[in-house]
Amino acid sequence: MSTREIDEEHGALFAQQEQLPKLPVPDLESTLQKYVESLKPVLSESEYKHSAHVVAEFGRSAQAQELQRRLKARAAEPGRASWLEEWWNDLSYMGYRDPVIPFVSYHYSYNDDPRCTRATQRAAKLISGAIAFRARVVDGSLEPDSTRTSALCSHSYNYMFNACRIPAEPSDKFRTVAYHGNETIVVVRNSRFFEFSFVRNNVVLSAAEIEQTLEQIVQTADAADAVAVGVLTTDHRDKWTRNRRMLLDAGNASVLQAIEAAAFVVCMEPDMPQTREELSHVIWHASGRNRWFDKPCQFVVTDSARAGFCGEHSMIDGTPTLRLADFAVAHSLALPDGPVPRGFNPAFNELRFQTPPTVVRAVAQAQSRFDANVAAQHVCVLNFAAFGKDKIKKLGCSPDAFVQMVIQLASTRHHGRARPTYEASMTRSFLHGRTETCRSVSSDSVAWCTSMDDPSADTGRRIKLLRTALATHSRLTREAVNGHGVDRHLLGLRMLVAPTEPMPAIFTDPAYTYSSHWFVSTSQMSSEHLCSYGWSAVTPRGYGIAYNIRENSLIIHVACVRNEHGLNSDRFAQCLETAAHDIASLIDVKKVSEY
Repeated sequence: MSTREIDEEHGALFAQQEQLPKLPVPDLESTLQKYVESLKPVLSESEYKHSAHVVAEFGRSAQAQELQRRLKARAAEPGRASWLEEWWNDLSYMGYRDPVIPFVSYHYSYNDDPRCTRATQRAAKLISGAIAFRARVVDGSLEPDSTRTSALCSHSYNYMFNACRIPAEPSDKFRTVAYHGNETIVVVRNSRFFEFSFVRNNVVLSAAEIEQTLEQIVQTADAADAVAVGVLTTDHRDKWTRNRRMLLDAGNASVLQAIEAAAFVVCMEPDMPQTREELSHVIWHASGRNRWFDKPCQFVVTDSARAGFCGEHSMIDGTPTLRLADFAVAHSLALPDGPVPRGFNPAFNELRFQTPPTVVRAVAQAQSRFDANVAAQHVCVLNFAAFGKDKIKKLGCSPDAFVQMVIQLASTRHHGRARPTYEASMTRSFLHGRTETCRSVSSDSVAWCTSMDDPSADTGRRIKLLRTALATHSRLTREAVNGHGVDRHLLGLRMLVAPTEPMPAIFTDPAYTYSSHWFVSTSQMSSEHLCSYGWSAVTPRGYGIAYNIRENSLIIHVACVRNEHGLNSDRFAQCLETAAHDIASLIDVKKVSEY
């Protein structure tokens, strides 16, 4: 569903694409060995013995060798950028039918800007930064993301601006439109949608001009209410598919076209959040009335001039949008206040939905379901100010591995045992790479966690066990980043079992489902500009742990669902804080590397 020409991929941003390697197909024996190792710390002894036997039998089977051969053949197909991409995008995103909010979308909450006292002022400066970033994407002058040694894949930048997820059955689609001729921004306020062009007479509007435009939009929007059609984007994807067809039948094609083609959306929320948790809820979803959740980029500004970003996750992961967010915030902070040029007249159009009774009923029903979904989300944002990346490095630890051990100790104490834990590991060093799973629970992490509450274990033993656990976690992360994790490879093998063939016992073994049932799902996005970032748990029985490792603090966003399983984000956050203090006290006297 794209009208964007492929030759628009140009410039420095895409210059390294042809040199990027493709995602490898790992060695089968190695993957199976890693899989078995990952099962041991989360299964009972009898369960582990059974599963280890099942895996060994699979590894010796002709079927396993045939599936591996098929996967290698798929990876080698001419013109295929990645053997995983099509499957992953469909299974995890486009074919996933639960609402994108709160189950898929994520959010960044920005630090306050004390210089901005007006919502329109804050929004205008962020918009100005986003426009400048978009310009670098459009002309290709943005340097590609990179590690210390190589460039990362830029493919996902194609889905950042002038793009939109489109509901469809059985799987959604994704639409991109030409950048040129679509220099528009959609603003939502009081359930009403407005559009304005940020280019006039071939010149980009200044922040002052954008602010004046926003002021008039807000004033116009607040004068009368409207049916909250944006709430339809919060619904189950099949329901939203049918309701979108109903909107089209009611004569709303041009309105939908304008929203879907816009560069991005700006949501002017009336809320006045005070606490970190209130801010997270507002940036993430608020009332649902002033959003279009299918857009990959929504900037959110409250009436108290607090701000953030809400991202739709299906075609773009967090690292590119964090770069956008950081750029927009840094740009806004450096932007001086300037006068509006004389004679400037704001120009904007209201995108008026036709809302017959059938649409009004659908909106009311979607609103009810949305309210129930977000009311069940329990959030706690832990701001741990005792130390951050600087001190962790001085202690001789990898910051990410350190926080993962904090999470493991907290989770073990909270659950009473080690539970399967997911950490997102980026694979963008490969063409069209996205993520791989790092299975954070290891036998070494369990041994260390056990020692921390064992009165007979002395400090020296605990630190040695911690050092081993940190090293193991760093190794697992490296393997995942290098495309040699467990979960994506096993998924590829499973996907290639023909309908007429028996499903291998490795995939019907309860351990396969249990070990990838993420009771704790974690991911890191670190920035000095964020006061939190987060998303929902991936299972009703688990927690979503999003963490930001700042120079002198740790900010950890804990989310769970209030339900019959008795989960509580406040309690888990308290376990995290206690675990962080316990580890700091343990290793404060000496670097881990000195043991």
